[in-house]
Amino acid sequence: MLSDLKNIRIEDYDYPLPDDRIARHPAELRDHSRLLCLRGDQLSEHRFFDLPDLLPPGAELYFNDTRVIHARLFFRKATGANIEVFCLEPHGMALTEAFEQRSQCEWNCLIGNNKRWREGALSGQWQSPAGPFALSVERVAPAGDAWVVRFSWTGGMSFAEVIEHAGVIPLPPYMGREAEADDNLRYQTIFARRDGSVAAPTAALHFTPELIESLAARGITTQRLTLHVGAGTFRPVASDTIGEHPMHVERIRVDRAVCQRLADKADGSVIAVGTTSVRTLESLYWFGVRLCADPSLPAMRIGQWDPYELPAGIARSEAFSALCRWLDGRGLEVLEGETQLMIAPGYTFRVVDGLVTNFHQPRSTLLLLVSALVGDRWRQAYDYALDHGFRFLSYGDSCLFLK
Repeated sequence: MLSDLKNIRIEDYDYPLPDDRIARHPAELRDHSRLLCLRGDQLSEHRFFDLPDLLPPGAELYFNDTRVIHARLFFRKATGANIEVFCLEPHGMALTEAFEQRSQCEWNCLIGNNKRWREGALSGQWQSPAGPFALSVERVAPAGDAWVVRFSWTGGMSFAEVIEHAGVIPLPPYMGREAEADDNLRYQTIFARRDGSVAAPTAALHFTPELIESLAARGITTQRLTLHVGAGTFRPVASDTIGEHPMHVERIRVDRAVCQRLADKADGSVIAVGTTSVRTLESLYWFGVRLCADPSLPAMRIGQWDPYELPAGIARSEAFSALCRWLDGRGLEVLEGETQLMIAPGYTFRVVDGLVTNFHQPRSTLLLLVSALVGDRWRQAYDYALDHGFRFLSYGDSCLFLK
């Protein structure tokens, strides 16, 4: 099975996406975006505020509560050259620890116009509510296609506060424009509370507090988990087959109460809001499977192909119960770990019954995930959306896919 999956050709997951169908700005009102529902072979068109009427009775929605950081920082050399430093992840320390630093820390960063930055440090002055502060950056060492960059600053602020005031929200490159003031609000979900992503979990951008109330009135409950979205989410599959594509690693954080909820949940559909929530939920299950075989594992780490090689047939309740016992044995109320999980056609979903998601880029791992859930019907949905004026990608319209 795994060899067949690795031989899947990415060209079979291509489609023509005209440039004018890529949404450059969000809908005026979050929940007034368009929603395409695929239930079996039946397509229906709605507005997003219709979602409560479309979900199965007893459904439970799982949201990603990550918050997008102002990851893009710009410095100007004395020669006039502009250098962009794009923060990817902390180097040598945990994410929360890096954000709490007060004078210096190191991050793995992409550097734009790197050839013009020959040597030395770059610095700049910014303003915060607490007053002005200076920030300088210095390259330490190469790190693959990125660099380890040392940040140093004045003012005694946390690094989280520094980049909030000095950085810019990192819109996806396919939007073809610079971030504007409105993006600081609209490129964050209403659930955003944990700093760490360089891209938004865009399916949740359509939700409003009023819509959440409408869901609750129909008995549809919600849960939160965290996956910090990395820059790799935009990396196209450059290889001919997916077996040659290295899946990016992303960090997750889930409360024990959520794991217990999944261990106890016997009925009702689990609906993931966004592909990041799918990958988190399914990764949790597979860590539980690994714990059933070896409860002494020191940490959660799910590899790209683990689900296709681990034992099948373990019930969801059994896997999540093992996960809860593992947490209890360590006195932990929060599970933190990493996942590199690739979900592609041939994958059997163990947790997720449905998905709220935006329309994804051609030849992307996100499109592979959608195809794994609904099969070739993704083409039916995408063809309809292209023929009927739907808007695509991060600020675009959305789909509800039900198994």
